[in-house]
Amino acid sequence: MNDRQFKLVFSEEADKFLTSLPQKTREKIEYNIRRVQLGEMDSELFKKLEGSTIWEFRTLYNKIAYRLFAFWDTEEETLVIATHGFVKKSQKTPQKEIAKAENMRKEYFESKKEGL
Repeated sequence: MNDRQFKLVFSEEADKFLTSLPQKTREKIEYNIRRVQLGEMDSELFKKLEGSTIWEFRTLYNKIAYRLFAFWDTEEETLVIATHGFVKKSQKTPQKEIAKAENMRKEYFESKKEGL
């Protein structure tokens, strides 16, 4: 067992993104996520975005780049919350996608605080 193992929770939006994809694509993304969960810290699979608290699960399948954004909640035994996903069409990750993930992270922690 690797001490880096974590639990992954998908937001409703992340779930919708995954279920909208063809089965083989979804299976490839899920396979790559499992590799990371089992401790494979490869920046080709899971990478922290520069200047952000957001990480991205990265999958290249049939020459298409898929991204699933996530953030850590270390208070919950290294829980990773997947915010949303998109198909990457350029070299640079769109700022609006990063901002969306940051906002979802902020809302998550605010709602968690209110629940205490």
